[in-house]
Amino acid sequence: MPVNPELYFDWAATAIPDQDILEAALKESLESWANPSSVHAAGKEARAALEKARSDCAAVLGVGAKQIIFTSGGTESDHIPLLAILNRPEKGNVAVSSIEHPALREMAEELKKVGIECRLIPSDKNGFVTPEAVLQTVDAKTLFVSVMAVNNETGAIQPIQKIAAALEEAYKGKRKPRFHVDCVQALGKVPIDFLNEPGIDSAAFSAHKICGPRGIGILYLKKEEEIFLRGGGQEGGVRSGTENLFGAIAFAKCLERHAISAPVAEAKNGGKAKSAARFEEQKEWTASFIKGLLSIKGCEIIPKARGLLSQENFSPWVVQASFNKIPGQVMLRALDAKGICVSTGSACSSKKASRPILEAMGVPAAQRETSVRFSFGPKTTQAGMQALLDAIKEVCAAFN
Repeated sequence: MPVNPELYFDWAATAIPDQDILEAALKESLESWANPSSVHAAGKEARAALEKARSDCAAVLGVGAKQIIFTSGGTESDHIPLLAILNRPEKGNVAVSSIEHPALREMAEELKKVGIECRLIPSDKNGFVTPEAVLQTVDAKTLFVSVMAVNNETGAIQPIQKIAAALEEAYKGKRKPRFHVDCVQALGKVPIDFLNEPGIDSAAFSAHKICGPRGIGILYLKKEEEIFLRGGGQEGGVRSGTENLFGAIAFAKCLERHAISAPVAEAKNGGKAKSAARFEEQKEWTASFIKGLLSIKGCEIIPKARGLLSQENFSPWVVQASFNKIPGQVMLRALDAKGICVSTGSACSSKKASRPILEAMGVPAAQRETSVRFSFGPKTTQAGMQALLDAIKEVCAAFN
């Protein structure tokens, strides 16, 4: 039975695709069906379509077309700059935030096997990584630093610009570690206005989080660097493999529709992006939703201070809450029985019992086990969020 989009609250795992965009992109890619690396006329036609998609993505993000590398998704876009340090002759360390997505946190841990130390940058109890915490973790041997823009479980917006500035100042006149930002949960959710900061070297994006297809991502590279992974030399030698033209075209179209405060989107909407207006609307709905959750006995927002801190510190598209004595998996199944989709955390960690992000924040084990993530998207409605709240109240009432 098809899920009602208004009752789908797992957008942080994947977004409901924009069918019109995928169909249009498929049609365009079928018309330019050749290998974009081929030098004959058909190949050149496909190459032209690919480069248009690249230019369109760059225009939305406000960067140069040559700085856009198409990949297979957010994970690969995280791995490429991290693994590039394997080209370095010296053995040093990498520093990744303790609230990072498994794509970075677990890959960084694997580098220990080849003699590279992995350091975790601590988070405070509210899920924020401060510039001071970063500087206290790095040293002269640090090769790579990564802090995600928006946390996928709590919605905490990290002070990326301040961290970039702090690293620039601390390493002035010395070799600075590469600073990478995972923007997968930020794209289409909050304004991306920091890519041109001098201290940011790379960033990762994924199409399926903004209503695009799976299997296509973007790696933003400020400047050329020597890449560890080798192959056919596509994407400027950064990401080898026959290009996914369909995915690239679809990603560009989704960016134009969903990126917040994007120059292209604003131009197409009379100076104010439709997604920006939706962003403000979601802030109001989420504030009301949190207020409703706090009225339920035994419910607590994670972090607890979210209700006290400015809304500007959190993405309105993600809310984490715990329900006393009701295991998260039980709440998930109870809501699923009512036709409502939620999750207990990152989809990439859904089969794991641990909750490393909440653990890094110092959330007690009992509370971690009773926590649930609610995430919203373009098709979320105020009525749907009220239905979710009413269903949660019914489940909680059954346990009290």
